[in-house]
Amino acid sequence: MIESKVKMAEAEITEELIEEMKKRRGKKLYVEDVLFHDRATKRAIERFADAIGDPNPLWRDREYARNTIYGDIVAPPSWILSVLSGVQFGWKGLAGFHISTEIKFFRPIMLDDVLSCESVYVGFEGPKKSRFAGKVVIDTFRERYFNQKGELIAVSIRKILRAERKSARVRSYYEGIKLPHPWKEDELKKIEEEVMNVKIRGSEIRYWEDVKVGEELPDLVKGPIGIMDIISAISVGLAPARICGQAVALEEYRKRPAWAFRDPETGAMEPLLAVHYNKEAAKAMGLPYPYDLGPQRQCWYIQHITNWMGDDGWLKSCSAEYRRFVFLSDVIRFKGKVTRKYVDEEGEPVVEIETNTYNQRGENVLIGKATVVLPSKKMNTHPVKKRLGREEDGKG
Repeated sequence: MIESKVKMAEAEITEELIEEMKKRRGKKLYVEDVLFHDRATKRAIERFADAIGDPNPLWRDREYARNTIYGDIVAPPSWILSVLSGVQFGWKGLAGFHISTEIKFFRPIMLDDVLSCESVYVGFEGPKKSRFAGKVVIDTFRERYFNQKGELIAVSIRKILRAERKSARVRSYYEGIKLPHPWKEDELKKIEEEVMNVKIRGSEIRYWEDVKVGEELPDLVKGPIGIMDIISAISVGLAPARICGQAVALEEYRKRPAWAFRDPETGAMEPLLAVHYNKEAAKAMGLPYPYDLGPQRQCWYIQHITNWMGDDGWLKSCSAEYRRFVFLSDVIRFKGKVTRKYVDEEGEPVVEIETNTYNQRGENVLIGKATVVLPSKKMNTHPVKKRLGREEDGKG
C-alpha cells in the first residue's frame, strides 16, 4: 500500500452516488469561471507554444508566418485545450484521471480571434472493475469551441476515469517502479540532443501524392519531464482548475473544501492539481510520484503531427488514449506511421497516422490515431484555403 501524509476527501462508489450522477446526464456546464485562453493574442500564442515546447515558427514568428498560406501567425490546433481543459464536476470524493481525448478540427484559430466554449456532461459508463483501483466509472464530456463570428472551431470528447482513492492506494499498481528514474549523465546528454532535434516540415509543402503507406514520421522526444514542464502547462490553462493564491485561493477552498488539501511540509493549502508536482499529493491518489497532465500530453501528440504535415496540411481529427502514467523524470518518444491513404467522404485527400508513444520502461503511454488532409497536385486542392474560405473548394 502507498502511504501518504496528505488527507483528501474520500468516498466510495455507492448506489446513491450513481443515482445522483444519472440525473446529471446531458447537463450543460457553467464554464465562464474556468475559461482561460479565450483571446488568441500574439503574446498568448507564443507563451502557449513555449509552455508545450513547440518551436514551430508558424505560431511565433510574424515575418515567417506572413509568407505562409495564413498570412500571419496562428494558434496551434492544441490551443483549444487551454481554452477549457475541463470543469471540476461530479463524483464527490473520487479521484479523477484524464484517460482519452478525441478532437475534430473545422477552422483555424487566427491571430486575435476570441473564443467561447460550451461543455456538456454526456454521462458515464460503469461501475466497472479495474486493476488500478478495484472499481471505477468513466465520465464523458463534450466541448464545442466557437470564434467571435460564431463559427465552429473544434469539437472535443474527453473521458475521465473516476476511482476510489483508498482502493488505488491499497492496490499500489505502480509501487514497484523506481522513481525518479536513475538516469546517468551520458544518457541525459543524448536525450537532450534528441529533444532539441525537432524536425518541422514548415513551408515545404507535403503533397498527398508523395506520401506512402508505411511511411514513418520522425520521432518526437520529450523529457526528462520536470517540474517546470508541469508549471508551464498549468500556467497556460492546461489544468481543470482556477489558479489563484492567498486570500482569493482560501476563499475558494473554504467554499469547496474537497478541492484542496494542506501540504504537510509547507502548511500551505494546495489545489488537487498539485498531484502533478507534489509527491505526497500523488501518493494520496495511489500513485508513487507526480505525473503529467492529460491535455499536456495531447498537445505534444498534436505537435508531432503538425511537425510532419507542414504549414499547408490540415489536422482534421485526432484521438488519443493515455494508457500509462508519465511520471516526472520519465522520457517519452512519439512514433508515428502512415497506415492509410484515401479520398474521404467529403472528397478530401487524407492520410491516417497511427501513433505509439513509449517511455524508457518500454511502456506504451499514448496510442493515437490522426486524420490529416494534404494538398493534392492531381486534385488541385488545398485544405487550408478551404478552411479559410478563400476559395469555395480550396483549389489552387
